[in-house]
Amino acid sequence: METGSPQDTGPTGTQGAAKTRDAAGAQGAAGAVEDGPVWIALPPGLLKMRRLLLVVWLGLISLAAGLVPGLLAGPAWAAFALPPLALMAWGWVMLERNWRSWRYAERADDLLISRGVLWREETVVPYGRMQLVEVTSGPVERHFGLASVQLHTAAAATDATIPGLDPAEAERLRDRLTELGEARSAGL
Repeated sequence: METGSPQDTGPTGTQGAAKTRDAAGAQGAAGAVEDGPVWIALPPGLLKMRRLLLVVWLGLISLAAGLVPGLLAGPAWAAFALPPLALMAWGWVMLERNWRSWRYAERADDLLISRGVLWREETVVPYGRMQLVEVTSGPVERHFGLASVQLHTAAAATDATIPGLDPAEAERLRDRLTELGEARSAGL
């Protein structure tokens, strides 16, 4: 008897086969999700720092572009302050989109770094190819409690950076990547 015949509605019939395919597909899809990388987003402190820098620099430019011509040439020239203010509003939104695009994932054999809004870029850094892992934190980053992890490999084109991490997470990531890099490169 065919499994697709209209008379057969038992567990091996059309309905039973559809349920079995659906269950197998759901298990396969769940397995694919579980096997995928676990992405980690950047902390919100990086967005806060970048927005503050945007407001400070474009605020000063707007003030200079509007105040100086406004005082020297007349109040109509103060309109030169508007383009930097419009750029600040646009930059405010774009900084959040850029911040949301950054993420990284630690896998068994490599580290994935994904970024980009219009042009998505995903960097894969194999642990065995890492030569140096640095944690850096400039004065502004330190003020906001942030640090960056920079990965150096044999090929300069694959050097990668993860900006704006919490210092404890940056140190943990550095130690883990260094340990995994030493273990993987010993086998080469």
